[in-house]
Amino acid sequence: MGQTHTGQVYETKTVYVERPRTFKDPWRKIDWTRKQKEDLQKFVMDYEPDGSKAKKLRVLIYGPVGAGKSSFINSVITAIRGRSYVRAEANNARKDTKSFTKEYKAHKIRRQGGGHLPIVFSDIMGLEDGQDVGVRAEDIQLAMEGHVKEGYKFNPTSTLSKNDTTHYNPCPTPDDQVHVLVCLLNVNSTEITPSVIQKMKAIREKARDLGIPQIAIGTHIDKCCGIIEKDVKDVYKSTHLKKKMTEFSSAVGIPLNCLFPVKNYSDDPEPKDDMDILILTAVKHILNYGDDFLDDM
Repeated sequence: MGQTHTGQVYETKTVYVERPRTFKDPWRKIDWTRKQKEDLQKFVMDYEPDGSKAKKLRVLIYGPVGAGKSSFINSVITAIRGRSYVRAEANNARKDTKSFTKEYKAHKIRRQGGGHLPIVFSDIMGLEDGQDVGVRAEDIQLAMEGHVKEGYKFNPTSTLSKNDTTHYNPCPTPDDQVHVLVCLLNVNSTEITPSVIQKMKAIREKARDLGIPQIAIGTHIDKCCGIIEKDVKDVYKSTHLKKKMTEFSSAVGIPLNCLFPVKNYSDDPEPKDDMDILILTAVKHILNYGDDFLDDM
């Protein structure tokens, strides 16, 4: 309550000002035109490893269970080819705590005129909370060095042995080695557990020692923010998404400028320009970082 200079009593009201959910200007600039999508597709389709012994660029995808690793690989190939691709088996059950992917598998991208692009995406078992569950950090380290053969079924309780002549590669070539390490994170999850963080730290340190460049992909962006769910083009205007990405950047130690948000193809398989542009932008950075590594091999 308050009082005027004439003695008249009046009521005071508390006014709550809602914090804006969007930035006035996007915190990253992006071109959403069809031409940009076509330019990105051409960039990827024309890619060739330059100045190295490797004939193909190998990208290893890893991350916690539920991050959408297999869905991301499917989405990348869908965006590149311009039509739905669902060869990597993906699990859409969001409450699962166990990895759906069990084996080490490489995914190639077929050229329109025949053959394959010199890019390989390797899928791996997910990181799980606790000891002796999910993929072991040691196995991911072996995969980065090129010692894990395709088809190896990960054992959460023991690391791949050199004595396993069927699945252990004793003499990896430059094509067997990993050239870019990509961490997938679900930006809609509440947190990353300490045990998973510790596993990721061990993997990141091994990649650092090998000189392998690292980036992170933030998935499920539409589930964390209604603004993005309504229009993907507002991805870089969402204050909530930037907060989540900043938190993940701090938690896993990957700089924010190396973290890219995407929306995977899961609910609707039909290609969309806006989703493709986000996915292909991330792929372009992956290829650029990989080329820098191949130059130094």
